[in-house]
Amino acid sequence: MIQRTNNSEVKKLNRNRVFRYINSKNRTSMPDIAAALDMSGPTVLQIVKELREAHVICEAGEFESTGGRKAKALAAVRDARYAVGIEITRNHIGMVLTDMTETVLKHNRMRKAFTYEDEYFKQLGAALEEFLGEDKAVRDKIAGVGISVPSIVDSTENHITYSRALDLYDIDGEVFSRHIPYPCVLINDANAAAATECIADRQLESMIYLSLSNTVGGAVVFRQENGQEEPGSPLGSVFENMYIGKHWHSGEFGHMIIHPGGKTCYCGKKGCVDAYCSALCLAEYADGYLERFFDRMEDGDLELVKVWEDYLDDLAITVDNLRMCFDCDIVLGGYVGSLIGPYIKELQKKVAEKNIFEGGGAYVRACRYQKAASALGAAVYYIENFINSI
Repeated sequence: MIQRTNNSEVKKLNRNRVFRYINSKNRTSMPDIAAALDMSGPTVLQIVKELREAHVICEAGEFESTGGRKAKALAAVRDARYAVGIEITRNHIGMVLTDMTETVLKHNRMRKAFTYEDEYFKQLGAALEEFLGEDKAVRDKIAGVGISVPSIVDSTENHITYSRALDLYDIDGEVFSRHIPYPCVLINDANAAAATECIADRQLESMIYLSLSNTVGGAVVFRQENGQEEPGSPLGSVFENMYIGKHWHSGEFGHMIIHPGGKTCYCGKKGCVDAYCSALCLAEYADGYLERFFDRMEDGDLELVKVWEDYLDDLAITVDNLRMCFDCDIVLGGYVGSLIGPYIKELQKKVAEKNIFEGGGAYVRACRYQKAASALGAAVYYIENFINSI
């Protein structure tokens, strides 16, 4: 009995590996799959047959002959499932539609102040309906809606334990989804954005995602120890590879103290990273607009140049501390992370000066997704769940 169970699990894992490999390519062939995944031809043939019967892959023409019979091309059925990601912030709602490609097919962002009232959630449901439009083919294949929130989320209970940004405490996730006619799950915004970064780089090793928005947060992603994923191996559901912590507080990097007795943080402590490295620390010098801060600085505003230098100094301390703790890559996301690209070498130089073990700072970089990262990551939750079920 135990042997039969193990065999069943192995077959499912192999089927999942084959599908993921096919899904990662525009087109591929059975010989290519067998070689890449070190599987026998008959095993691949049987799995491909099962995947075709499940309508998740299809034939996509033929490859040019290399001397023998032309190999049939295989491709994933990209519209086998869709998913929606919703990003809720204090002042905005963002929405993303994705399919099996786990890329942004459609994106919308609207200004909408959050209020903990049923009318807000009714409007959220109505906004989703408008976003999806009249395409029944899409609606019928939606696996679910992931909702990204700037909150500490108990994912086992789909429950918000605390959110300063939304001024919420002890809230059931059902409140957010009561006017949405699809399966829904709440996901911490930094975790969702970190998932998007992992999808953007399938070979990414363990990673710290440092979110630099109106508050500072983050996520910790642990991948395989050697950092090498074989082709077609599960992303694992990248959410399963995240360290959440005993009380769901992992990644609260904004409340590490970098200046004892320094500026007062909103949490009440003095000297927290958040008081020195949030996006608000820069935006307050430019009428509340972060982009305007960078524009004015580039125009030669000496006061803002000095503010930026001080900001980078504090950010370098934070990054160095994280590197010393986790010894892995650090990705900068959030509002500042989406704009820091042109200045990353400057930050890397400051970090290198503090790195006593390596003498370099190339391990810190800007995020690859500058827009809709949290919404896409939330949507991917359901696509990954579907793929894992194949």
